[in-house]
Amino acid sequence: MALSSAACGGDGGAGEGGFRVGLLLPSRALPRWEHSDKPLIESGLKRLCPDCTMEYANAENDAARQRQQISTMITRGVGVLILDAADTRALRSSIQEARRAGVPVVAYDRLAEGPISGFVSFDGGEVGRLQGEALLKAMGPGASGRTVVMMNGDPTSPNAAWYRRGALSVLEGKVKIARSYETLGWTAHNAHDNMSAAIAALGPDRIDGVLAANDAIAAGVISAFKKAGVRNPPPVTGQDADLEGLRRIVRGEQDMTVYKPFGKEAAAAAAMAVALGRGEEADEVATTTIDSPTTKDIPSVLLKPNAVTAADIEKTLVRDGVYTVEQICTPKLRRACDRIGLTG
Repeated sequence: MALSSAACGGDGGAGEGGFRVGLLLPSRALPRWEHSDKPLIESGLKRLCPDCTMEYANAENDAARQRQQISTMITRGVGVLILDAADTRALRSSIQEARRAGVPVVAYDRLAEGPISGFVSFDGGEVGRLQGEALLKAMGPGASGRTVVMMNGDPTSPNAAWYRRGALSVLEGKVKIARSYETLGWTAHNAHDNMSAAIAALGPDRIDGVLAANDAIAAGVISAFKKAGVRNPPPVTGQDADLEGLRRIVRGEQDMTVYKPFGKEAAAAAAMAVALGRGEEADEVATTTIDSPTTKDIPSVLLKPNAVTAADIEKTLVRDGVYTVEQICTPKLRRACDRIGLTG
C-alpha cells in the first residue's frame, strides 16, 4: 500500500517501525477534549507503537484553522491523521487532500465527510434514547402529554442530529415538544439565551422537562431557570459526564448525564490509526460499518454509552477512575453526597 513507506521510517518515520500520528481536536469548549481524549489517545498510541510520536493541534472551533493544521501536518510528513472535525462538511476538502497525499484519516467522535478510512465513536442514537428515557422517567407517572423543550447541539455536528433522532424515537407521541433549539458551539452561553427565550415564550411553569444534548448545554439551561427566579427547575438531561455536570447532579439541579467511556474510544482510535499507519486495513479493528453522506461502508467502531444518575456515579465514573469522590464532593457538596451515598 501507499502508506508502507511512511510506516517504515520514511518522511513520517519516528524511529524503526514508528511514524508520526496527527491528532486534531475541534475546540476547548468541552473539558473532555484536552483533559481526557488527548492524553488517552497519546498513551494508547505509545502502548501500541512505542516508536510512534504524536503531533497535536486544537482548532479552537475554527474550521479554517483546522484546515490549515491538516495541511501543515501533511507537509510535515505524518503517517496517519485522527480527526475530530470542527465542521464535518467544511473539512471534506482537507480529507481529500490527505487521501491524495497517501495519509489515511480516522474520523474521531464525529463522522466527517470525504474519503475517511475509518470512524470511531459512540452510538449517537443510543445516547439520545438514553436521554429521552431518563427524561420520561424523571417527569414521573403521567409524563404523557407533558411539555418538553429540546436543546439540541451544534447543527454543524452530525452527532447533534444523531442524538436528536435518538431522543425523538422515545419522546415523539408521548410528550409535547413546545420548542426546539440548536446550540451553536455547544456553549452554555448560547444555551442560556435559547432557554431564556423558551421560558419567556412558554412561561416557566409550563415547561415539564428539558432535553439538553450535553452538560455544557444543561449548564446554560439551569442558569436560565435560575435567572428567571425558578427555584426548582424541571428535569434536565445532559451528556459527557463533565465534573461540573456531576456536581449539578449531586445538588439535584441536573437529572442525569450520559457517560461515554472515553478510554475505550481513545483506545479504538489509537488501534485503528496504528493499523492504518502500518499499511493494514481498518477492518482489523472495526466491528461494524457506517455510511456518511459521501462514503459508504466506512469501517467503524461504535461503542455503547451509559446513562448516569446520582445513584450511578460511584459504580461508573468513580469505579472507572474518571474522577475521585473527593473531586466530585467539594466541601459544600459533602452533605449532598452523603445523602446519595457517594462516600468513597
